[in-house]
Amino acid sequence: MRLNCHAKEVARACNYRTCALRHVRTMLTDDMTQTAACSIVGSRLDYCNAMLYGAPAATFDVLQRAQNNLARVTCQRGCRTDARPLLRSLHWLPVKYRVTYKMAVLTFKMSSSTPAYFNSRQLFQFVLCGHPTPRF
Repeated sequence: MRLNCHAKEVARACNYRTCALRHVRTMLTDDMTQTAACSIVGSRLDYCNAMLYGAPAATFDVLQRAQNNLARVTCQRGCRTDARPLLRSLHWLPVKYRVTYKMAVLTFKMSSSTPAYFNSRQLFQFVLCGHPTPRF
């Protein structure tokens, strides 16, 4: 599946859940709404988003619109309200920065928690070249 198709499918699923949340929003407290939004829709935005690292801006725009819509529903604002202050007040990163943050965390975990034999030069050359370095 291409990245833009994946992004459209994720955005469609998020918008469906956001619409369901909009129907029950008036019966929920602010904390309950934010918890539901993060667990139901936010987790869907974060699922497999590491593969979007380096994707074109148009791919991120589709997902960002879904997140903006979720922020407006969570804060009970109209559809024409600017979502950036809402995202800030909810302490949510925009989608592109979520992907960058996830990649940074994964890279840090990989570099700091690997066994010593993964960091050896011989193993690195074996993986790149397909054979160990000759010893003379």
